[in-house]
Amino acid sequence: MPILHMSILIIMKNTLVSTTLLFCLLSGILNPHQASSNPVNSTNWKTLTQSNYSIQYPADWNLEQSKDLGELPPSINYLFTILSPVESKDDQFRENVNLITDNLNGKQIDLLTYSRLAKAQVESGMKNAQIIEDQIVTNRLRKYYKLIWTWDYDTLNLKVEQYSWLLDGKVYILTFTSEQDKFAKFKNIGESILDTFTLKP
Repeated sequence: MPILHMSILIIMKNTLVSTTLLFCLLSGILNPHQASSNPVNSTNWKTLTQSNYSIQYPADWNLEQSKDLGELPPSINYLFTILSPVESKDDQFRENVNLITDNLNGKQIDLLTYSRLAKAQVESGMKNAQIIEDQIVTNRLRKYYKLIWTWDYDTLNLKVEQYSWLLDGKVYILTFTSEQDKFAKFKNIGESILDTFTLKP
């Protein structure tokens, strides 16, 4: 099966929340993996620190910050993908966390409006999409939009947990993607990575 391509993005690139779909294309790095369902031990985690954000991740996960994604809309900036370890040649998909930003180009939009647009785009633009959770979360330093859903791509059945922040005219979109039948194994570690993400003032 080929690596996920950019056709969905090209179709949707003129919409405000095209980045809601882009994360899935970034996450389609086909390689094997397995994971433990044991509690997360973050003692030996690495930290990626940039001028405007930081995030932590397990030492045995792979960080990629440069990736040829083809032609992207000028408003979109790909920042990184963090990939689960490779363990078996029989698996098709590596669970991962990635971050992209989308410049709003002066559009006046609040988080509630963004959440409605993002949810509608998932429902209309992804095959067999099923929304599982959809809420604006206010119990962190910055308010963010949390969206969890499942969808089908080719032979893959994926489950996605995504957090989105609006800051300084940009949307920061942090996404954890897993195969559906392995989401329970990766949930603790995936959410632990998401929860280490910090946006700097």
